[in-house]
Amino acid sequence: MTLDELIRQRRSGWQRLEDLLQKAQGNMTALSETELQELGRLYRQATSDLALAQRDFPNQKVTAYLNQLVGRAHASIYRETPLRWQQLRRFYTTTYPRYYRALLNYTKLSFLLLVAPALISFWLVWRNPDAIYIILGPGIRDLVHTVESGKLWTDIAPSARSAASTVILTNNIQVMFLAFAGGITFGLLTLYILISNGLSLGSVFGLLQAHGLSAGLLEFILAHGFIELSVIFLAGGCGLYLGDGLLRPGLLSRRNALVQRARIAVQLILGSAPLLVLAGLIEGFISPSSLPFWFKLAVGLATGASLHWYWLRAGRDVPEEHPRAKETVPVPTPR
Repeated sequence: MTLDELIRQRRSGWQRLEDLLQKAQGNMTALSETELQELGRLYRQATSDLALAQRDFPNQKVTAYLNQLVGRAHASIYRETPLRWQQLRRFYTTTYPRYYRALLNYTKLSFLLLVAPALISFWLVWRNPDAIYIILGPGIRDLVHTVESGKLWTDIAPSARSAASTVILTNNIQVMFLAFAGGITFGLLTLYILISNGLSLGSVFGLLQAHGLSAGLLEFILAHGFIELSVIFLAGGCGLYLGDGLLRPGLLSRRNALVQRARIAVQLILGSAPLLVLAGLIEGFISPSSLPFWFKLAVGLATGASLHWYWLRAGRDVPEEHPRAKETVPVPTPR
């Protein structure tokens, strides 16, 4: 084929490809289904023409033109989809709660792994306050002395406040990410984080109960605790989900199983960040305030119920917009 024949036979297709790229302006949703199919066909043809031109007419202007045209088309077709408000809205209205429900069995197990040790340590320390040293070690001494003097952890001196905050889970972000990241240790670190924090929480409440101060701490955490603990249970579930994938990868390699599950778990963790911000705002402005007990309880119950209704119900009736939009979540039931 001569250069003139190439130009004469292909020019109309090149021009049509340019017109479609101009119409799309980098946004493929601006094209109809028929136009998208035509764009793909013309792009493949232009790529073939470019290969031919590079071989037979490397120094001609038409080769440079085709190189530029194919480059434009490639950039438009294969560009990453930009983050838009519509995508963010779809994530929070559909994808995020669906992922939560897919991993619900792991979250339930995470709940049990924290709550069961908390109940056991609460009873032990309530019956024998000195048992807190066996469970949490001698580093808890300053907190014990503060409680024995009749003060809550909120009245602790700055020198002891950081230790106390660790004990009662106010370091929610650190706990959340450790519980999640612990999945890469086959779930062992996740188990440790959940159980140790359960023991700490139960021990502190047991100590306060033994000294008649538990109602004060309960009032403090009521407003923000439902959201805070729910997110920590979710993070623990994500960590167990990753660990289970490493222990039982099925037909996948452990590496591929981890990558596949991490893609889902990371979205859940990042999607939960606004919930921690909300819990922090409540903890900063409502929990330490002089508002009545019933009001703080109402805030906690309302936010907790709303969050779990959203997790369990949102997105159930939303149809998938495109077959590729449907996410497959490999979730073997935890034993």
